[in-house]
Amino acid sequence: MNLHIGSQVPRRGNAFSRGLARLVLRLLGWRLEGEIPDLPKMVLIGAPHTSNMDGVIGLGTLMALGLDAGTMIKDSAFKGPMGPLLRWFGAIPINRKSPKGVIEQSVDAFNSKPALLLLIAPEGTRHAAPDWKRGYYFIAQGAGVPVLPAAADYRRKVVTFGPPLYPSGDYPADFAKLLAFYGQHLAPQHPERLSKPLCELAGQPWRPEADDD
Repeated sequence: MNLHIGSQVPRRGNAFSRGLARLVLRLLGWRLEGEIPDLPKMVLIGAPHTSNMDGVIGLGTLMALGLDAGTMIKDSAFKGPMGPLLRWFGAIPINRKSPKGVIEQSVDAFNSKPALLLLIAPEGTRHAAPDWKRGYYFIAQGAGVPVLPAAADYRRKVVTFGPPLYPSGDYPADFAKLLAFYGQHLAPQHPERLSKPLCELAGQPWRPEADDD
């Protein structure tokens, strides 16, 4: 778990929280590989997403590396006592009734902050998604930031960060590059719940009827 984190990457936590998370991952048998660009703004995507355990491993990874990653949450959740806690965790309020869509609001968040690591699960569900939602791509394109892919390989118990992708505007070509990375780390906890693009990559039938956990 010796990934180097540059000075520009958004950070949170301290030596204790990082050490604790690393210990938990080590006890679970997981390790981290790859490289994280020394950049202040990125869209971080994680796949495949087939289990609740993905969130546990993902959170452990963020804590172990001390990464300050935010997610998009509807603005109503910020009202009341949960607001300060959500903001502390880096959550970004999204008004779904706003004339500005989710993508434009997310781009505005990038433009208004000196540093932002936005975490998105492009499959949108752990239940055999028919396709990936493209919002992550258009947010990165609109904000002029790269997409940083991360994959959880349950066979080897490794979380790997892939090479950053700068959107070219040619979504099919760029998506193919992302799939090429994920094809090297395609070992989800529940293979029967893979999204259709990843099923095609793995040469297995897509099972939209697969039960969710």
